[in-house]
Amino acid sequence: MDNENEEKNVDLRPVTKIIVSYVGHHTLAPDQLPALITSVQQTLRELGKPAPAATPRTPAVPVRRSVQRDHVVCLECGFRGKTLRRHLGTRHGLQTAEYLRRWELPSDHPLTAPAYSEHRSTMAKELGLGRKRSRPRGRGRRAKG
Repeated sequence: MDNENEEKNVDLRPVTKIIVSYVGHHTLAPDQLPALITSVQQTLRELGKPAPAATPRTPAVPVRRSVQRDHVVCLECGFRGKTLRRHLGTRHGLQTAEYLRRWELPSDHPLTAPAYSEHRSTMAKELGLGRKRSRPRGRGRRAKG
């Protein structure tokens, strides 16, 4: 009985404005209309109420085992790879900072396998990256004149 009174006390003007706007921009089958109205009413009724407490997340693997020498493991789904940056963005829609915050990891937590980082570093040093360019020795500065 309280449900009926509560539904009657809901102001229908915002509900009708939302429904009219939505139906004006979207194609909707007639049998979907009652579910849409109920959904909008329920959502408006829940505005201002505190959000339900989030359930604690359980990682796919223990955090201590998520970083191995040759791979890192995603705590969301258990994916193993050399690096997690692209995986997090494409599979979970997360930036690295969001992922670290979500799992309460320190900002220096590795998202790249240590062996992979060492390999890339060695390769970059062999190519001479990260060093200041030296001028070619055969040529001197041209005198202005």
